[in-house]
Amino acid sequence: MQTTFIRNTSDGRKVEVIGPYVCVGGEPVADGLVEVETHPNRKAILSTLPNATHMAGPLAFTVEEASLVRGALAAAVAPVTDPAQIAKRFSDAINLRARNAGIE
Repeated sequence: MQTTFIRNTSDGRKVEVIGPYVCVGGEPVADGLVEVETHPNRKAILSTLPNATHMAGPLAFTVEEASLVRGALAAAVAPVTDPAQIAKRFSDAINLRARNAGIE
């Protein structure tokens, strides 16, 4: 698994992305990011951490840190190489585009 270092916590533990998880001290705490603007506790988060833009479990990230986390999480996703799955994705995209254009 690929490991990407993000930062150290105030108590010295490493915040890393290990495979598809955001980890603190090697233990997974989240599998994705949530924007602070859509977070249910956004007022409390922004009052204590005004530079926070994203959350991953109990962790708050700045824009730069969130960008690193997003990149590492995207790199952990296995590429689609099966021809049937690729064809299905193309078919789904074409159907979605037709529905959005009003074609049934």
